[in-house]
Amino acid sequence: MAEWTREERYQRIEDADENTLEQLKQQVEASPYRQTFHIQPETGLLNDPNGLIYFDGSYYVSHQWFPLGAVHGLKYWFNYKSEDLVHFEPQGPILEPDTKYDSHGVYSGSAFEYQGHLYYMYTGNHRDQHWHRFSTQMIARMKDDGTIEKFPKPVIQAQPAGYTSHFKDPKVFKKNGQLCAILGAQTDTEFGRLLLYSSKDIVNWHFEGEIKTQLTEFGYMWECPDYFEIDRHDVILFCPQGIQAENERYRNIYQSGYMIGHLDIENMIFDHQSFQELDDGFDFYAPQTFTDKNGKRILIGWMGLPEMNYPTDSEGWAHCLTIPRELTIEKDKLKQRPLKNLELLRTNKETALGYANKFNRKLHPYEGKQYEMIIDILDNDATEVYFELRSSKTESTLVTYNQRNNKITLDRSDSGLLPSNCTDTTRSTTLDTPLKQLQIFVDTSSIEIFCNDGERVLTSRIFPSKDATGIKVSTESGQVYLKFTKYDLKV
Repeated sequence: MAEWTREERYQRIEDADENTLEQLKQQVEASPYRQTFHIQPETGLLNDPNGLIYFDGSYYVSHQWFPLGAVHGLKYWFNYKSEDLVHFEPQGPILEPDTKYDSHGVYSGSAFEYQGHLYYMYTGNHRDQHWHRFSTQMIARMKDDGTIEKFPKPVIQAQPAGYTSHFKDPKVFKKNGQLCAILGAQTDTEFGRLLLYSSKDIVNWHFEGEIKTQLTEFGYMWECPDYFEIDRHDVILFCPQGIQAENERYRNIYQSGYMIGHLDIENMIFDHQSFQELDDGFDFYAPQTFTDKNGKRILIGWMGLPEMNYPTDSEGWAHCLTIPRELTIEKDKLKQRPLKNLELLRTNKETALGYANKFNRKLHPYEGKQYEMIIDILDNDATEVYFELRSSKTESTLVTYNQRNNKITLDRSDSGLLPSNCTDTTRSTTLDTPLKQLQIFVDTSSIEIFCNDGERVLTSRIFPSKDATGIKVSTESGQVYLKFTKYDLKV
């Protein structure tokens, strides 16, 4: 694919040729990899989910968006509105790079309610003539007619002393009766950090300091931080960049994870457990959480990664968001479960019960491109169990469970097309308990695997051919007794 110039990357959609835009839309719509029940860009590149909130009876979900191609360029926020977090109505761009403070991109941020109004706090990205970066934190308000009004100037003008201009992604929350914002930052010595600000009126923000953690040299930048409470536990999510791989861990170009502990705001100390990755698949980054109308904590992530070249790039679009996931903490461990409302998409239920072994491979009449499958393992004396999804004579997305080491492995080496700079084709995770259930969501070009009722999740993009629709199961030796429940999913 041709290289983009800086001028092309920073062209506004308002200045683009209408015929060119229409051709791009038609090209994207013709893609065989378009998803059916995931949020995806109408054109161009989607990345970080932003501004997630339940407000005044509706859900608002935005994402960063460069509309003119599958590259990181001039970022907008594209917004969706929903009543159930399953069916989404596109609203178009909600934040645009139209001031001198965000002239080179509306970067990530969050939504919050204050005195009955919906506000957004985000990072404005500006470059001078020498291409030096200036990061400020800005606020915009949704007016009663649904339009957005930005504050006339940033509420945080620059990063504190001792930090670089990699200072961004404010997540606003309430703690001890006041508004707080946690931001990702980089020290002058190039280590990732978390910074905390507070405000009594949303206009004036005070720098409280750096949140002290046990991770003093853990990557060169921490992006997309999030703070929330579940069942008297404090949780901080963030995305450290620059972590070296360790066996099964930290295998992607950048990581996304969490720490559970106690945040002492008065002393700016977070006493926490070890850092854990949120997802063990290939394509997951920059998650953000919010509370739904029932007060449950919901997570949505970017199903993609920076600096990876995906097969749809040449078609003028890239990436999607994950399905919404409900978070809980059980026995001091974070669990992720698919949003229950996704059951609204279920059609054409099929069930099967029986044994599988090395000779029995096909699950007739199962096949499909967009479905949810629940696999209950009722009895297992097999050393390894193989689940082949989106399979054909030449393709298969392989999920393996090894009972000896209690390990789940996702292998996409034969899944079809892969990112051109993909360096390996397997991801593995060791479960805490023996595998009893898999709940798998397959869309046209993605797979999300929930193990043991949310104990582990593996999320990945896959790009199989249209005839790869088979579902098979077999074992290395011995046999496994399984119950299958499959639903086609249709929006």
